[in-house]
Amino acid sequence: MADERIGFIGLGLMGHGMAKNIVEKGYPLTVMGHRNRGPVEDMVRRGAREVRTAREVAENADVVFLCVTGSAQVEALVRGPDGLAAGMARGGSIVDASTSDPTSTLALAAELAQRGVTLVDAPLSRTPKEAWEGTLDTMVGCDEATFARLKPVLDAWAARVIHVGRTGDGHKMKLVNNFIAMGYAALYSEALALAAKAGLSPQQFDGVIRGGRMECGFYQTFMRYVLERDRDAHKFTLRNALKDTTYIEAMAGAAGVANPIGNAVKNAFAIAVATGRGDDYVPMLSDVVAGLNGVSLAKE
Repeated sequence: MADERIGFIGLGLMGHGMAKNIVEKGYPLTVMGHRNRGPVEDMVRRGAREVRTAREVAENADVVFLCVTGSAQVEALVRGPDGLAAGMARGGSIVDASTSDPTSTLALAAELAQRGVTLVDAPLSRTPKEAWEGTLDTMVGCDEATFARLKPVLDAWAARVIHVGRTGDGHKMKLVNNFIAMGYAALYSEALALAAKAGLSPQQFDGVIRGGRMECGFYQTFMRYVLERDRDAHKFTLRNALKDTTYIEAMAGAAGVANPIGNAVKNAFAIAVATGRGDDYVPMLSDVVAGLNGVSLAKE
């Protein structure tokens, strides 16, 4: 695999660290230019090559990674005269590390298969800190042979690489994972508001939960913001959380599953985005819910 050429599109909060680890492991890397020049210029300094279009990335790569917002962006990058499909040689692979709609993933996979190109879904778990350190989790959907081929480069940026199943299964599992994670965020936010309204501070709340059975890694990063006001504790926007919970709603509908809790979680984020907080990060949902209930979680 080390001799294969890698392309990367989406040098954002997660993608920058992932691409950094790929190039540091010695893979020839091509990246697509972006208006946010800092990460692109950093990658060029590290040895990557910059091109202007998705097609050019595909023409210079055997495997292309995408780490963008969601399915709309992935579809735009794959299709069209300057898209990945137009430039990718037969036998190549496109790896979508975004959190995407599985219905879109399966449709793109069928289109690409007609061109001899394999679409793999490998969405992520954890934060930009782990992306930079090369210790992300990824859940991969593809056939066994493709997984064996890609595993070494996935190992460049992930500490846990889990082969979930066929194409589309990675994105399905990611949505289930994010249902749990965003459900925690909505639950913590409402619990903190209830506690504050009843006269209990976030510090008192944390004194009971931390170290007990209800603590987990997500709780730790969420509460780092609540207690320390660390805005960068969990850098995932409320707008993206709403996008993911909307995908979850669609997946439940397609499966014929009643999801009243999922809808409640989605609406918590919809309220936050509708009130102008979309670019804030997920732990800041706690401030939105507290404010709507007439309390503040900030330490006096």
